[in-house]
Amino acid sequence: MTARPDFTHRFIDLAQPRLGAEVIEATDDFFAPMERLISPESPVFIPDKFDEHGKWMDGWESRRKRVAGHDHCIIRLCAGTIHGVDINTSHFTGNYPPQASIDVCRSDRDPGADTQWLSLIPKTSLKGDSHHFLPVQDRGIWTHARLNIFPDGGVARLRVYGVAHCDWSVRGSDEWVDLAAMVRGGRALDCNDMHFGHMSNLIAPGHGLNMGDGWET
Repeated sequence: MTARPDFTHRFIDLAQPRLGAEVIEATDDFFAPMERLISPESPVFIPDKFDEHGKWMDGWESRRKRVAGHDHCIIRLCAGTIHGVDINTSHFTGNYPPQASIDVCRSDRDPGADTQWLSLIPKTSLKGDSHHFLPVQDRGIWTHARLNIFPDGGVARLRVYGVAHCDWSVRGSDEWVDLAAMVRGGRALDCNDMHFGHMSNLIAPGHGLNMGDGWET
């Protein structure tokens, strides 16, 4: 089993839906919908589960391409600086993409044809049923990520680890805010144990979803 690098413990997932992240575009998601790419739950495999498109897979999966080019998926992130990513192909054994890359941009609106993208993770070889933990050195503030897969196939999950950015210029000088909030750049830095619940859950937005949605030793 691949050991998890330090950035997966020190930083939050900027692609989690509870922080406002959303998959907004995919070139193709015929076999498995793009929304599953950032599902907070770990991917599962159900041997006897099928749908109208064939074998049900817990992730995003495109059709085999019969023309030149490659598929991509665009995620609106919780804006922030990125320290590392995990491209997770769990349970995709014969239908994973051989390579992937990630581009990013910073924009007040969702990307269009004229958007200028920056390469964050260059084209990288992937293996099936595996985590691919990739560190990031760039410390820009990014609002969107584009996962490119070459040429097609399935990815179970994409995690984008970093620190959320709050634009204080749009806040009123007399506005009360939670300075520890995850969405404003708050971070849980250390704890002696978090066997049952991650320390970062303490500063997540909203109410706890269940007893596991908190910090527990």
